[in-house]
Amino acid sequence: MRRDDVLSAVLCLAVGLVLLAAGSYVDHGIPVQWFAGPLLLACLGVAVRRARPLLALGLGVVAFTADLAMGPSLGTVLIVTDNLYAAVRYGPRPLGRWMLGITSVIAVVGGAAAGFIARDLALFAIALVQAGLVGVTPVITALVIRQHEDQAASERIRAEQVARLAELDRKTAVQAERTRMARELHDMIANHFSAIAIQSTAVLSRRDLDPAVVRQVLESVRENSVQGMAEMRSMIGLLRQEGEEAEAVRLRVAEADRLAERAREAGLDVRLRVDGEARELPAAVDLAGYRIVQESLTNALKHGGRTAEAVIGYRPEEVVLTVDNPVDGTGPGLPGAGAGLIGMRERAALVGGRLDAGPHGGGWRVRAVLPTLAAPPGTAVPPSVDATASPSRKENP
Repeated sequence: MRRDDVLSAVLCLAVGLVLLAAGSYVDHGIPVQWFAGPLLLACLGVAVRRARPLLALGLGVVAFTADLAMGPSLGTVLIVTDNLYAAVRYGPRPLGRWMLGITSVIAVVGGAAAGFIARDLALFAIALVQAGLVGVTPVITALVIRQHEDQAASERIRAEQVARLAELDRKTAVQAERTRMARELHDMIANHFSAIAIQSTAVLSRRDLDPAVVRQVLESVRENSVQGMAEMRSMIGLLRQEGEEAEAVRLRVAEADRLAERAREAGLDVRLRVDGEARELPAAVDLAGYRIVQESLTNALKHGGRTAEAVIGYRPEEVVLTVDNPVDGTGPGLPGAGAGLIGMRERAALVGGRLDAGPHGGGWRVRAVLPTLAAPPGTAVPPSVDATASPSRKENP
């Protein structure tokens, strides 16, 4: 039993005794002390109303029946209404529907019986209203409150589910951003570090180089190092900025000649050709195209021969990027992380384009078609040739 329920039962008992002392009962010649028995049973039901709601209902029914046979008394009748309310509010859920039907039938039958016995229609109406107030009203009140509580609980559960979904969305967004950052850092650094590694390996493996050649190679190594650090600082600066300007540094397809020049300095003979009239491209397409050309030249430097041909074709509604290089086994064959082709395909798909990579004419071709008009992002077009289909080419980084 809860302490507040016990205190409520004591208070009800005191009020009921006061009402009995004031004569609030129907006197049929029965001593007033006898009315204290049903009153005490009803108050015991109040004491166990939450801990044992069915017991409270049973005590209330017994108390009401005994009190009705003797009088009835006002105090007991009022307390029995709380027993009915507690049984529906805290008891089994189906009990409420049963109690509503039972009390409604009792109210109608009781009112009809009283009117039939007294042959008075007004008495029938009065008895019906009183029975409804005593039996039906507490049950309906308990049902309404319980329904509101159930709705509140459902809303709390729904709010918790929404919060969990929001947390999952946040984690997904964080993971996607981390993947984007990893792809961006890979594309920025791999080109420079691959050139540094190849040139350093060449210097270490040749002992017949004159100082002028060594100096030229070291200058190229230094330039690639400085350029890589500059791009790294630019990326870190963007990540520290607030807002949604994630691509504030514009890397353009039109600047592919810089990539070709750096590849030449690293020892790759790059022939760059532009078909069509160069024009301004959307920022996302510019960045994706630049990174695709950069990654393609890096892979040619690491896994291909000594030459590569890059073609940038401007068409009315798209730009086509093609990089061809031979696969003759003369390349240094540096190890890769397996993310190069995946990153290029993701970049192409994010702007609604497609990328094909695979063997072509005794060599290796990377061809990307990027739409320059507004296209729904994430329209991925599966590549026609899988990179793993070529046994003569290592997996791209």
